[in-house]
Amino acid sequence: MQNFELEGLRVLMTHIGGYPGHYSPAARPLVQQERPGLFISGHSHILKVMPDPKLGLLHLNPGAAGRHGFHKVRTLLRFAVAEGRVQQLQVVELGPK
Repeated sequence: MQNFELEGLRVLMTHIGGYPGHYSPAARPLVQQERPGLFISGHSHILKVMPDPKLGLLHLNPGAAGRHGFHKVRTLLRFAVAEGRVQQLQVVELGPK
């Protein structure tokens, strides 16, 4: 688990974290305690960008950039951080696995 601040944005990042309304048992207390503005997690290989209005954060799962797993298209997310906010968020497709 990584927990850091970047350009005024608190970021929490972990491998298995779930997503809004369905956080993993290990991630849930950390998300609630740390109150990040951005929570990045993966594991599912399913690209998701979801706000969590209840906790006031943005959840990102970049999908999967590798060639192993059940996903059909390799993906990642590219974005900038400025003034405490995620900006210029882009989905990048790397092609078939």
